Amino acid sequence: MTDKIFRWFEAETVLFSVILFLVEFIRGAGVISFMPVYGEKSLGLSLDVIGIAVTAHYLTDTALKMIIGYLLDRMSARIVVQAGLFLTTAGIAILPYGQSPWLFITASALFGIGISPIWIVCLTRVSNERRATQMGYLYTIWFVGLGAGPIAANIVLDYSMSWTFLLLLVMSLVAFALSLFMKRGRATGVATIPIQQQLIILREKLRQMRLLLPGMILQTTGASMLVPVLPSFASDSLGLTGAQYSLLLLVGGGFTVAALMPLGRLSDKLGGKKWFLVFGFAVFAVTLYSLALAPPFGSCLLLAAALGLSYAAVLPAWNALLASYVPPKQQGLGWGIFSTVEGIGVMIGPVVGGIIASRLGQPSVVWYSAALFGLIGLFYLWFPFHSFTEHRPQSRQKG
Repeated sequence: MTDKIFRWFEAETVLFSVILFLVEFIRGAGVISFMPVYGEKSLGLSLDVIGIAVTAHYLTDTALKMIIGYLLDRMSARIVVQAGLFLTTAGIAILPYGQSPWLFITASALFGIGISPIWIVCLTRVSNERRATQMGYLYTIWFVGLGAGPIAANIVLDYSMSWTFLLLLVMSLVAFALSLFMKRGRATGVATIPIQQQLIILREKLRQMRLLLPGMILQTTGASMLVPVLPSFASDSLGLTGAQYSLLLLVGGGFTVAALMPLGRLSDKLGGKKWFLVFGFAVFAVTLYSLALAPPFGSCLLLAAALGLSYAAVLPAWNALLASYVPPKQQGLGWGIFSTVEGIGVMIGPVVGGIIASRLGQPSVVWYSAALFGLIGLFYLWFPFHSFTEHRPQSRQKG
């Protein structure tokens, strides 16, 4: 069993992992840290324009997932990934010239295009037998990149916005250069069947998992609501300095990274995903609620650690549950469509969070996000998981 796990971590997967890390680093540094600060302070753009730009980033990321999944089932992953990374690099290069709102929004939209392909490529390489373990590894890479980006950008922003921009541009170019080493050709074991037939298969899968769809959208909505307000909430409501905020992100991210693979293996071993989701979302809700009360910095660190652990419990279990509805021979299209459904919440969240913050204040966004996650935890407590086991692939082992 151990040999099976480590055979999965071959040279190709290591290359994908490095590209995934760089892409998520760029996203975290750009969307969470650089664009809000640079757009407001250097380009003189309003917060409304910046919010629309962030939504445009996630809109292109989400809208293209299904198309990219379809292309990955029919074309070389190398071509798809390279094209996306080229457009992402172009979007980053345009940002300094975005004094005009429409140009800034366009640059942000281009920036979002290259994020999707490498993640979907990684998803199609994961095996059913040890899915939670392997997804724990991928989520570790994803989360380290996404978390390290804002931390590094916050530090560099204290010295120079120009250097922060160059950091993003250079890392984007490195990711593109690494994509040149990807193998040519389509993935093996993919059935090239008409798009109409693939959509019929996926429509049936969506019908079977219709009870999960609200949770998919609400989960990403609750998380993305926090994106526009987190830096200002940390400074204005929690009274944290830039260094303290970075430390908070580091603690939360560190506990997530440390726990992802162990909890993924535990999820594989125990088989059931229900209690990982129920307790994970419940703890997430309680800790966000506690943060909204503006506790002292020491308590914030403990709460960040709890958030990290709960996040690590949820991610592999949720993905393993979702994977049972991906058609084995159309994985690119399947993961593309499911990622698109999840992305609906990512698009809605920043807008909702911005409206709540402008009308009720930043802490209210955290309160509402906590309430959403609490409802999701109750939803999975009620959810009939036993009905989903009937649809799982026969090749899948219960670990």
